Amino acid sequence: MPARHTSLPERRQCLIVDDEPRLRQVLSHLMRNDGFTCLEAENGEQAVAILERQPVMLVLSDLRMPRLDGLALLRQIRGRWPDTAVVMITAVADVEVAVSCLAVGAMDYLTKPFHLEEVRARVAQALEKRRLVLENRGYQESLQDKVAAQGRRLEELFLASVQSLAEALEVKDPNTRGHSVRVSHYSAVIAKEMGLGGELLRRVELGGHVHDIGKIGVREDVLNKPGKLTHEEYRHVMTHPMVGWKILAPLLGEMPEALNIVRSHHERFDGRGIPDGLAGTEIPLEARIAAAADSFDAMTSDRPYRPGLSMDEALAEIARCSGTQFDPRVVDAIMEAVDGGRFSLLGRSDLMAV
Repeated sequence: MPARHTSLPERRQCLIVDDEPRLRQVLSHLMRNDGFTCLEAENGEQAVAILERQPVMLVLSDLRMPRLDGLALLRQIRGRWPDTAVVMITAVADVEVAVSCLAVGAMDYLTKPFHLEEVRARVAQALEKRRLVLENRGYQESLQDKVAAQGRRLEELFLASVQSLAEALEVKDPNTRGHSVRVSHYSAVIAKEMGLGGELLRRVELGGHVHDIGKIGVREDVLNKPGKLTHEEYRHVMTHPMVGWKILAPLLGEMPEALNIVRSHHERFDGRGIPDGLAGTEIPLEARIAAAADSFDAMTSDRPYRPGLSMDEALAEIARCSGTQFDPRVVDAIMEAVDGGRFSLLGRSDLMAV
């Protein structure tokens, strides 16, 4: 990776590279008079060794040298020390050679013999180009930081809007208050147990949080019915994965894993689920995880028509349905997390800590 030293205090140091000692002496004298500390090398290999110990702001290099010539040295400097200004010097007044040096990244080009004032002018011009390049890079980096910060802020506002949708659902369906938070938490625990992390883990958490958002489109008399649902009422409730997916697709286009959870958390491992009848690994892993988390919380939550199961009872039911309703790998992860004390039953009093 290129070495950058713009964060260190600038020292006016110059490296003069030429196999002619007399020319190095003349250039060193000139550059010292202009306030530079000068280092010398008689070929490209020596120059690289010096730069590895002590990068400089300016290199004046001959083109034709033994062992490592000036063009090869220039390529190394551009790749490893891109903040260094390089002025090439040669006895060959060839336009093609000059163009090739400039194309590789030289700031300027001098031909021998030259006047000392010409050297001064070309060096000043090269350093001015270098200054502008560094300023432009600093501006670009600052702009990138500002854009990234703005992007993070927009994402925070967006997620707050999604959170508001989830809270609106809980107002409509008070019986499931806290359900989305718990499913998000359980999903994250399972996902971590299965080795998921980083941005993917965040998307699993978000998907768990909004997985039931489509219930906003379910009639309240059905959603809050205290008794058993009729076949038609059940079919109406189970439209919520597709309704939620349609609501959130324009918002979560860049978070497909969260959308997968919304759409597919009622798919079954045996292919008998909804809405698409996916089976096995056709179901996205994040949706398989959320399906188990969703069922666990539903089983352990009190409803008007039945009390919640204990944790052991719910885990036994999940184990019984391994390979049919649930992915066996997800079930194994839950059991391993339980054994390691990383998966425990959340109550309403725990929600503030999640």
